[in-house]
Amino acid sequence: MPVPQTEDWRAIAAGFQERWNFPNYVGAIDGKHVVIQAPAHSGSLYFNYMSTHSLVLLAVVNAQYLFRVVDVGGFGRSSDGGSLRNSAFGESLRDGSLQLPPDTVIPGAERLGLLPHVLVGDEAFPLLDNLLRPFPGRHLTGGCSTTASARLVVECAFGILSSQWRMFRRVITTSPEVAELCVKATCVLHNFLRRKTIGRSSCTPVVAKSSDEAPTLRDAPMMGSNNATRRSINLRETFCSYLNEEGVVSWQHNVV
Repeated sequence: MPVPQTEDWRAIAAGFQERWNFPNYVGAIDGKHVVIQAPAHSGSLYFNYMSTHSLVLLAVVNAQYLFRVVDVGGFGRSSDGGSLRNSAFGESLRDGSLQLPPDTVIPGAERLGLLPHVLVGDEAFPLLDNLLRPFPGRHLTGGCSTTASARLVVECAFGILSSQWRMFRRVITTSPEVAELCVKATCVLHNFLRRKTIGRSSCTPVVAKSSDEAPTLRDAPMMGSNNATRRSINLRETFCSYLNEEGVVSWQHNVV
């Protein structure tokens, strides 16, 4: 599963624009706890908030429910935001090396100026320039509910994954290393089956590097605070403004 390059991110954004009327949207991100048998001498490393032991599958999904980036192996005690923070993908997202397309002006909404390409996650994730999370509060309306609804594609992808592979319905009793390989394998097989269904023409080929090796993400160090910057907060307000005005769709006011 090669890391998407700039043209791949553009293709993902086009898919979300077509299906969700959400411009510059390059992926829904979420984490899934994969229940495992507690490894010997692991203490509370794998013990999660559901009182089970687990590995974390962190995934970015496109509009066709395909996994485009996965990070497997985070300790169960970590939150989704913590798993992102400690992953190579999260490091690349923060330091700007993810090769996302440059900021663009949304057609018909020139008043908003240049806007970045963004991922969308739930409340467990930090608010960053390229990562949106919901507004606080339970009662979301208009564009805010559109953002929340568009994020659900990743939860649907996890649901499809669990329905196809029964290992996700029980405790995996292998070592964490073998369980990690099994989870990665099911994600690749999931994509294979989805592509057979939706047609390969909907998937943009990855541009290979000159070395003919698939691009990879390097190991990431621990990172610091998740506090949102003023720019990130303003960008979220701007996207919400667009979805409530130029980008409004009839069904969004009926979404809770």
